[in-house]
Amino acid sequence: MSGTDDSPWNSSSGLKGTLKVMLEALQYDFMRNALAAGVLASVACGVVGVYVVVKRIVFISGGISHASFGGIGLGYFLGINPVLGALFFTVASALGMGLVSRRTRLPEDTAIGIFWVVGMALGIIFVGLTPGYAPGLFSYLFGNILTVPGTDLVIMLLLNVVIIGVVISLYKEFLAISFDEEFSMVVGIPTERLYLVLLCLVALTVVVLIRVVGVILVIALLTIPAAAAKQFTYNLGKMMLLSVLLGIISVLCGLWLSYELDLASGATIVLFSVFLFLISFGFQRLLRWKHADSEPT
Repeated sequence: MSGTDDSPWNSSSGLKGTLKVMLEALQYDFMRNALAAGVLASVACGVVGVYVVVKRIVFISGGISHASFGGIGLGYFLGINPVLGALFFTVASALGMGLVSRRTRLPEDTAIGIFWVVGMALGIIFVGLTPGYAPGLFSYLFGNILTVPGTDLVIMLLLNVVIIGVVISLYKEFLAISFDEEFSMVVGIPTERLYLVLLCLVALTVVVLIRVVGVILVIALLTIPAAAAKQFTYNLGKMMLLSVLLGIISVLCGLWLSYELDLASGATIVLFSVFLFLISFGFQRLLRWKHADSEPT
């Protein structure tokens, strides 16, 4: 294959060759599904990830994502789509973490850790009890965007509609509890209920991201694009738009690099998002340095 014009390595020299390779790849159904899944995942993580970063609930988001493995194992055990199993299990885990941390004396990090390990342990047990071999299990753990079927795309689309609908309906309330929960409680906003709703949105986003980057790496796409967007604005709406854009860029470039270099797609997407974050962080530091030099002494 080497030395022929059909080789991706030969045809990808230069921008024109790169575009040619990408267009050729889109002739395959699995690549089109991967692209659609990446865009849907970027929208979900871009919107909800901003709340995760601003409200500093990254750890509880990690707990929710790892607890979702219990639902994946349950799906295998019951013979249903593991994504559907993860959907109900993840939402239940998110509500459990929120209620235990808010209504008991148990420290929040302890409650998260308990749900985290219980979800993972149940997932392992359910998979072990399932007769035969569990196909595609590693794609749920580490992600494989190239194997996303059409049925999962429909589920991801519906979850995106729910997430965006809830965020639009409760935008002002979420804004209030994100920046000053104590003041929101004083003025009569039901902060606990809104917090639980926010955790449910995180759970739905985790389900959207599972097939793209896997349970292990979900927390990366939930936080890195939003953290990069936060370098440039504190306006929540603008931060969401920029986070979605950075997520899409990460997915597209990571998907292309994984295709070209024959690398794991989920890990490549995550590493490219880290690359974008480092660029944004460095650029912001450079702007601050120039601004400090321009100020009169």
